[in-house]
Amino acid sequence: MVWVITGDGDALSIGGNHLLHVLRRNVDVKVVLFNNRIYGLTKGQYSPTSELGKKGIKSAPLGVPDHPLNPLSVAIGAEATFVARTIDTDTKHLIAIIERAAAHKGAAFVEVYQNCNVYNDGAFAYLTEREVHNNRTLYLEHGKPMLFGKERNRGIRLCGLDPEIVTLGENGVTEADLLRHDETKPAASLAYILSRLDYPDFPVPVGVLRSVERPTYDGIVEEQQALAIQRSGHGDLEKMFNSGDTWVVD
Repeated sequence: MVWVITGDGDALSIGGNHLLHVLRRNVDVKVVLFNNRIYGLTKGQYSPTSELGKKGIKSAPLGVPDHPLNPLSVAIGAEATFVARTIDTDTKHLIAIIERAAAHKGAAFVEVYQNCNVYNDGAFAYLTEREVHNNRTLYLEHGKPMLFGKERNRGIRLCGLDPEIVTLGENGVTEADLLRHDETKPAASLAYILSRLDYPDFPVPVGVLRSVERPTYDGIVEEQQALAIQRSGHGDLEKMFNSGDTWVVD
């Protein structure tokens, strides 16, 4: 098992092409991306996930000019077979998600919201502060309705293809009207919709958005190698070097 521990700058900027193809090929690699919306190791430049217009960053004194990438949407768009999000301050949830990723066969992508107290302190305070956490966080549970809020009385339902927030008991709304999470859906459409939910319009989803089975790149290549050996036997490197057109250099 191979683990890649990376950040929003490294994975989504210079390493974006590597991330994309690891995920689409379903290489048996676990990618943990710590997202603090800043280049935390290289003196605080804005990163691909920094908010549009954000000020106070040395590399963008008048505000970040770029529209940010959504790491989960990128992973789902690349057809990653396991996609999840967790938060650094919720250690029990973080451990549970890492364990799920480790158990998954294939490419697993985990985004961790992580505070950078040097260059971007409080980036996720709107979500992690105890007074607001329950009302702004949607904990995804497979097979269960999407409920959130301190009283667990608010939920997410679909109106056509658009999600909306409803309150149980208002206008006859019941749990039966809510979206029920299914992380195993072969199609990635529901997972993608969830990846787009964000504060302040919606609670922020955390948990496993997608977990499906698909042959791994590693497994396919190993099967091809076994088939080639079965058909032609083990190769002879010296014989190959001396076959075809050869010449001698004095």
